[in-house]
Amino acid sequence: MPAAYSNDLRQRVIDAYTAKEGSLRQLADRFQVSLSFVQRLIRRYRNIGQVTPKPHAGGAIAKITVENLLTVQQLV
Repeated sequence: MPAAYSNDLRQRVIDAYTAKEGSLRQLADRFQVSLSFVQRLIRRYRNIGQVTPKPHAGGAIAKITVENLLTVQQLV
């Protein structure tokens, strides 16, 4: 999974948007990001007033339980 865009870039996109420096598509081209990123960023900014990325939501559930891991370690 790629890393989140920097807060600096996010703030520059929002600043350009609030200054009406172009359409969403033009802003995406200007900052070399996807249109969907600009749309989601602006929606997040409007809803909660933040430009920071969402926190990491977790990951895949481990396939081996703690009990099974001990057995595997003993076998190895």
